[in-house]
Amino acid sequence: MSLTEARFHDLVDATQENLEDIFDECDFDVDVENSAGILTVKFENGKALIFSRQAPVLQLWLAAPNGGFHFDYDEKRSSWKCDKTDELLCEMVARLTLEHAGAELEFDEI
Repeated sequence: MSLTEARFHDLVDATQENLEDIFDECDFDVDVENSAGILTVKFENGKALIFSRQAPVLQLWLAAPNGGFHFDYDEKRSSWKCDKTDELLCEMVARLTLEHAGAELEFDEI
C-alpha cells in the first residue's frame, strides 16, 4: 500500500506531537515550538533540531547542526527511515540529542 497524502499528514502530526511531548517532559532545558507544520527544538547551547513536513515528496525532513536528513515512512517497520543511511528517526534523534544536549532520551514512540 502506498502512502496517501492524508495518511502522510496524520503520521507527521503524530510524530511531531510525540516529539513535542518527549521534549516537554524531559528534565533538561529545551525550547520547543510547533508552528505551521514545523517543529523546532532548541537546546540550551543554541543548537537546534528542526522537523518539517515535505508533502510534495511525502517526506519528513530534519535539519540538524551536522546536516539535513530526509525520512520516508516505512510501513513494514512503522517508522520513519532516513533515505540515505536507513537510520530510523527515533535512533537519529536519540543520538543527536545526546550529541548536542548531552541528554539521553527514549524516542521509541516516534
